Amino acid sequence: MASEAILMTATRAGGDRQELHEHLRQHAQNSAREVLERGKKNDFLERLAEDPIFSGVVKDLPALTDPMRFIGRAVEQVDEFLAEHIEPLLAKIEPRRAEAQV
Repeated sequence: MASEAILMTATRAGGDRQELHEHLRQHAQNSAREVLERGKKNDFLERLAEDPIFSGVVKDLPALTDPMRFIGRAVEQVDEFLAEHIEPLLAKIEPRRAEAQV
């Protein structure tokens, strides 16, 4: 998902979409190979930052790859689940715990 955002931002910055896409693909494959075959860390973003074709968006990479951009309503859904399901269960258990500790 982040690759699409990077591609579109780099295209808006004047890059050729096809060329950018090919570089993204190559970097993704090479990075994946390092992870899967050699157990190294994922260096995809470092590869992009070092590639001159992405020089116009290097400063934007942290914002473009911020995980909060890709989680949708997850935070709200967790809060709702906790409030609707977990907190009522804990409320039932807490009085019993207090009694057991006395």
